[in-house]
Amino acid sequence: MAKDLSAFAKENGVRYFMISFTDLFGGQRAKLVPAAAIADMQKDGAGFAGFATWLDLTPAHPDMLAVPDPSSVIQLPWKPEVAWVAADSVMEGKPINQAPRVVLKRVIAEAAEQGLHMKSGVEPEFFLITPDGKAISDEYDHATKSCYDQQALMRRYDVIAEICDCMQQLGWGPYQNDHEDANGQFEMNWAFADALVTADRHAFFKFMTRSIAEKHGLRATFMPKPFPGLTGSGCHVHLSLWDKSGKKNTFADGNDPLGLSAQGYNFLGGIMKHASSMAAITNPTVNSYKRINAPRTISGATWSPNSITWTGNNRTHMVRVPGPGRFELRLPDGAANPYLLQAVILAAGTAGVQTKAEPGKRYDIDMYADGHKVKGAPKLPLNLLDALRAFEKDKGLRQALGDDFANAYLKLKHQEWNSYASHFTEWERMNTLDI
Repeated sequence: MAKDLSAFAKENGVRYFMISFTDLFGGQRAKLVPAAAIADMQKDGAGFAGFATWLDLTPAHPDMLAVPDPSSVIQLPWKPEVAWVAADSVMEGKPINQAPRVVLKRVIAEAAEQGLHMKSGVEPEFFLITPDGKAISDEYDHATKSCYDQQALMRRYDVIAEICDCMQQLGWGPYQNDHEDANGQFEMNWAFADALVTADRHAFFKFMTRSIAEKHGLRATFMPKPFPGLTGSGCHVHLSLWDKSGKKNTFADGNDPLGLSAQGYNFLGGIMKHASSMAAITNPTVNSYKRINAPRTISGATWSPNSITWTGNNRTHMVRVPGPGRFELRLPDGAANPYLLQAVILAAGTAGVQTKAEPGKRYDIDMYADGHKVKGAPKLPLNLLDALRAFEKDKGLRQALGDDFANAYLKLKHQEWNSYASHFTEWERMNTLDI
């Protein structure tokens, strides 16, 4: 774990550092800093005009300084003369409370005061598409049931193997890669870690995957639903709480049928209670709701939830408990901001632990076939506007994430929705021109 970035550069032959921060919409912003200048940048931060990114700032605001966190530094395996380092956003000596990494660090610190330490792992799905974004990149990848397709996986071996090799070199513990349910879609998995480490790695993974895809003449997209009729890209999160030492999983209980402790059920209760409002962050784009509320895909299933239900080892629900001491949240999608994703899960779950929230009835049915038989289970939002309105009403979750963040996020996301709603589409012309 690096402490002095200048020394890190000398020891590893680094010529440049990418000082990177993530804005409210998940966009990664960076400055390329020569190693000779990194000592001053580590102390004072790199200067940005915050208004030029998706933050709720104006052109009149002072410089926003991105102060690199040396513990997060990653030397680019595919371009080792460059190192990426995550940064925290500061203005006039104070953290910018709306900045996503700042939000996550604050939520982590508040949970730690209660003895709650979350570890998580993410399962990001993505498509490899043509550079113009109009089609999947493999013209032969057209099977109806394309999940785990051996031939299609190996046709993209050069890209997938290079990304996995990078993760191995970085010590992330990658353990499996596969062709996913949609044509042209892939998923790569690596070991779980503390929430902030997972968030930093998730942010870097998206940058790395896009970069290596471009190197091979392709384009990688984490867009939730880039193609109608095909399964969308989720970003499932596996969750557990641990004691301060990091050695004892406090979600684990060998006497429970699912292996989940009372604390685990309370954390799950918080997730269930806040799911509709969480969707504004776990599913943050207009396109996100074309995945959640999609009709059946050509493979026969969407693999995404549309109701707020939980179960054992059953992938048709929003939450499943696949094994002792953890559960999987299947709600988030590929557009989720890596930092806000971890923050909102921890905030909602911590609230559940505080209030001893109950998760409600467990359903073991196939929700895709028999979901209509479930009475009383809330539905997830139908669109981004519904999700934003749910988040606005959820005062507890807004306060847990911080009012500065909540107000900024809602303001900018409502602007995004209004832009979408005012956009004229070809569908309107086709269906209403002659009315």
